[in-house]
Amino acid sequence: MSRLWPFAKTQTIEQPVKRVQFNTRWLPYLLLAPQLAVVLIFFYWPSVQAIHSSFYIEDPFGFGSTFVGVENYTDVLVSPEYRGIAGFTAIFTIIVTALSLGAGMLLAVKADAVIRGNATYKTVLISVYAIAPPVAGLIGMMMFDQHIGPFVKLASWFGWDMRVGLNYFDTAFAMILVSVWKQIPYNFIFILSGLQAVPASVREAAVMDCRSGARRFRTVILPLLAPTVFFLLIINITYSLFDTFGVIDVMVKDKAANNPITLVYKVFMDGFRGNDIGSSSAQSVILMLVVFTLTIVQFRFIERRIHYN
Repeated sequence: MSRLWPFAKTQTIEQPVKRVQFNTRWLPYLLLAPQLAVVLIFFYWPSVQAIHSSFYIEDPFGFGSTFVGVENYTDVLVSPEYRGIAGFTAIFTIIVTALSLGAGMLLAVKADAVIRGNATYKTVLISVYAIAPPVAGLIGMMMFDQHIGPFVKLASWFGWDMRVGLNYFDTAFAMILVSVWKQIPYNFIFILSGLQAVPASVREAAVMDCRSGARRFRTVILPLLAPTVFFLLIINITYSLFDTFGVIDVMVKDKAANNPITLVYKVFMDGFRGNDIGSSSAQSVILMLVVFTLTIVQFRFIERRIHYN
């Protein structure tokens, strides 16, 4: 028909949309119940308890509590120690996020170009992700040990007397390096998957239009990876703020007064070591508000530049 009459219109038959139907009305709620229970028990209930405790000074032995209003919040915010820890946390988060994403992207680009032995190359890089944060911190302490640490000996060749656990700057450098090393495989996995999902026709067209590999990556490949990079940006910020607790706990060796710590470790120190539940709860609420604000900024302003088509 289309050959005899070019203006003839072809009709397309739309397939009906299949919807999942349950035999009973309560089955969907029953399937959602375990996940909702986990969220309520391990997130909402502790959050409500932390907000409630932040307005009280509680007896460390649990014999009573005294309502003090916002005094815990004001004491925390005017404390020079807390503001110094908050500043270090911001710097620590920015450096760990930037280095982890940058190193993961660089290794993923190189792995994507490997033809022979690529399986071994990928396995070696990904294997680090299986290491738990406390174990990563223990490995870091061995590498930065004052007597047998290879990094300490390497630094001594350049005249750097590295003393991790004693010197503030040296400990911060070691914490950042170990935290970045622990997170690189996670970024590597996702970015490599995104690179392998780029169609070969797009790569060939980019090669024909531009000789510079760096320019092709910046103008063609990176925009296609924007959704993946945005997802990893959020994950890496969360990792730097919270999941580095195990690394920090091992590396400071219970000497937080002489070493840099992050806000989440400050919450732990005041609540579980100092038995100051009220101040610790106020700090956790402040940290929760900071994360909530960062999430809104990321999704309201940064996500607008991300295209998922």
